[in-house]
Amino acid sequence: MNASVENFRATRKACVLVALLSVFSTASAESIVMASTTSTEQSGLFSHLLPAFTKASGIEVKVVAQGTGQALDTGRRGDADVLFVHNQIAEEKFVAEGYGVKRYPVMYNDFVLIGPEADPAGVRGKDIVAALKKLAAANGSFVSRGDKSGTHAAELRYWKDADSDSNKGTGYKECGCGMGPALNMAASSGAYVLADRGTWLNFKNRADLKVLVEGDTRLFNQYGVMVINPAKHPHVKAAEAQQFVDWVVSPAGQAEIAGYKIGGEQLFFPNAGQ
Repeated sequence: MNASVENFRATRKACVLVALLSVFSTASAESIVMASTTSTEQSGLFSHLLPAFTKASGIEVKVVAQGTGQALDTGRRGDADVLFVHNQIAEEKFVAEGYGVKRYPVMYNDFVLIGPEADPAGVRGKDIVAALKKLAAANGSFVSRGDKSGTHAAELRYWKDADSDSNKGTGYKECGCGMGPALNMAASSGAYVLADRGTWLNFKNRADLKVLVEGDTRLFNQYGVMVINPAKHPHVKAAEAQQFVDWVVSPAGQAEIAGYKIGGEQLFFPNAGQ
């Protein structure tokens, strides 16, 4: 056997060994699937938070960003290991139905009503209910997410409080989309839109949109985290998911949440255990 053939075989064996080691490493790496809101993804929080968890635990988190309603449905089907969402009433129902092991509060921020700086409907102020009444009366252009998300659920509660849930004005349109696309639609059409502050602060395509209504206590936006119940779905990686939950509500995880800022402004406020 000549030297060139021996070199070829040695090189081939080395390549096969490297490939096998790569496959083994990938297969042995721990990972979990988290269904979460679009706001936690589009605000940039997860790009900051999840690498810190992976560094601490060795567990990678694969995010499926959806509206909260869709995320809860994903959990009901057992297509995720853990949920990170923001509709407390729906979350508590999810646990009561046996789909989640336990709900843990994690953090909060707030909703804001965004609109064109000129504010043609005259909604500017601190009262979200009064603002929506004015929007309905003026037939103001309003983009609703319309996607059963936590933000959409909050918006519908505010319309109901304004006695306008059945008559939101002719300018009301549902996009069936995430927070980022809804903001883009509002920016391009000069419409009003309800947004979580985190996604708004990370939103670059603002045009002449401004925060017009903020500070109402009804705009409080609480987030919770839950492990999917392995009694319902035995394949769920409940132990690894619980590691994430334990970390995100721990002082280390809470500090990472508090440390995420844009332009010096904090986007989310940790409140685990409160």
